Parts: sequence; C-alpha cells; structure tokens
Amino acid sequence: MTKNVAQDLAEKVVIVTGAGSGIGRAMALRFAGTGAKVLVADVGAKTAAETHELIKINGGNSIVSITDVGDEASVNTMVALAASTWGRIDVLCNNAGVMDRMEPVGDVTTAQWDRILRINLSSVMYGTRAVLPHMLERGAGAIINTASIAGLRGGSAGAAYTASKHAIVGLTKNTAWAYAKRGIRCNAICPGAVDTNVSGGLGLAAFDPAGLALYGPILAVNDRIAAPDQIATIALFLASDAASFVNGAILPADGGWVAG
Repeated sequence: MTKNVAQDLAEKVVIVTGAGSGIGRAMALRFAGTGAKVLVADVGAKTAAETHELIKINGGNSIVSITDVGDEASVNTMVALAASTWGRIDVLCNNAGVMDRMEPVGDVTTAQWDRILRINLSSVMYGTRAVLPHMLERGAGAIINTASIAGLRGGSAGAAYTASKHAIVGLTKNTAWAYAKRGIRCNAICPGAVDTNVSGGLGLAAFDPAGLALYGPILAVNDRIAAPDQIATIALFLASDAASFVNGAILPADGGWVAG
C-alpha cells in the first residue's frame, strides 16, 4: 500500500529557516502537522516564538533557534541544535530571504549587494554544507531551497535579488547532481507573488521608484497572488517519498505567470 505524504514525514526531523512568518511559517506548520519534528529558525525571536506556539497549540513538536542565516557560525549552531535534540536531520528548507529595493545594477550600493547575497545565497550554502554530514551518514535527505520566479527571468526584481535567486537555481542543480548517488535530493521552489512580509511591511515605500517603473510592466501581468500555504504544500511533497525520483527540479509556483 502506498503511504501518504503525512506517513512519509511522521517523526522526520525538519529544519525550516525564515520560519517566523510567511512561507517559512506555513512550511513549519505543515510539516509539524504531519508529525514531523520541526526546528523553527528565524532571526526574530518574537516571530519564531509565535510559530513555535502555533505548532504547540496544534499538538506538534518543535524547538526554536534564533538564527542569522547570513552568519556561518549561527547556521552551524542551528544545525547542531537539531542534531543534538533529535539525533538526525532529514529535511532542510532553506527558505529565509530578503527582497531588494528593485534597483538595477547601476543603482545598487555595495552594502546592499553584500547584504542580499549574504542572506539569500550564502545562507543556502551554509545550511546545505552543515546538514550534509548528517544526511550522508544516513544515506538519505531532502534539501528544499526557496528560489523565486526572479531566478528564472530578469525583470521580476532588482539586480541583487535576481542574481541571488539565479544563483540558488544553479546551486540547487549542482547539489542535486553531486549527491544524487548518495541518497540526497535537492530541489528548488520558485514562487511568484506570495502574500508575505518580504518587503518588511513597508509596501511600495520600500522600493526604488525608478526600479518599480522599469520592472512594473512585467509585474503588472501577474494578477494572481499565492497564499503561503500553497507554497508550503509543494515543500511537503518535495520532502516526501512521493518525490523520491525528483531531484534537481526547479519548480515554478506562480499561477502561470512565466507561461505567458
């Protein structure tokens, strides 16, 4: 008899970064709902605690790690906490990220470039590198990276964000190929517009007006916004045995935006 996704993931140990809100919180809640043990990682102590409490209220099992994903030592501490608490790591969701201000490359400051690449890209490498020894020891593991439609096209965000998400796509494929014969799968989800707080709650005020004017025509043709849970459902599938032959996939989740 074929097991369902919940059966596949029950008792698995899952790390979700950026789990204090948005897609990350939805992932943490969905994984915990299957019976998985979830490490809720976020740079914000308050929001991470809120996610942990939501999991607890619903009978789930989680712990919290206050983690700056752009800091290698912080990521290593996060992974060590999961391993020491539960003795294994089965799934890593490299989800944490920040948006740029929609600046084209000529307007990007070095400080902004470094910040976006550190949080969005270096974090994925740090997390993947840290969990690999645990997964390789067991000969199994699933890594799910949150990329973006901006990782597939050039006009959906500013230069720094677009570069970081294109790089995640490449890193995902490289990791999938490098470890495929050792039981590790690595896939990426490329969400389109999602109802999250990625701009820091500032709305249009967070973005560069010239950048918005430049990229606006492409953004305007997207008339659908996903709920975070719709993206979390995809992560659940990719982590499960139902996706056992899915490796190196770059999966758009944009309601058909890039199809037009």
